[in-house]
Amino acid sequence: MLDIKKPTLSDAPAIVALLASLGYPETETFIEKRMTQLLSHDNDVLLIAVKEYEIIGVIALHFMPQLALPGDFCRISYFCISEASRGEGVGTMLESHAVDIAKARGCDRIEVHCHARRVDAHRFYDQNGYVESPKYLVKLLN
Repeated sequence: MLDIKKPTLSDAPAIVALLASLGYPETETFIEKRMTQLLSHDNDVLLIAVKEYEIIGVIALHFMPQLALPGDFCRISYFCISEASRGEGVGTMLESHAVDIAKARGCDRIEVHCHARRVDAHRFYDQNGYVESPKYLVKLLN
């Protein structure tokens, strides 16, 4: 049975491992601070997928009002399923749960930035109704 729920700080090591599998190593030095921030803000949602007491997925959502459009939008900032659990429908269930939350909050869209090297993730998003919206720009502030 798969359970989708908010994590607690005791879940940080498992989330660190998932983030490392995405190419984000060494998050253990600040993960509890970031989790605390996400769990305490009304416009952020952090969820984990748990199967038989093991955390096998994580998704972080951010909700933003749109100034020029009637609905808000939801952004997925981090979304990872453990390599051992990929292909079992866990990602689809977690993403579907995120969509339900977004709709309940009045969002008319959900977006995700997914690096070009994540080809398997692109297939997942394609299969779940996402379309490419080209031109993503970033300015580094460090």
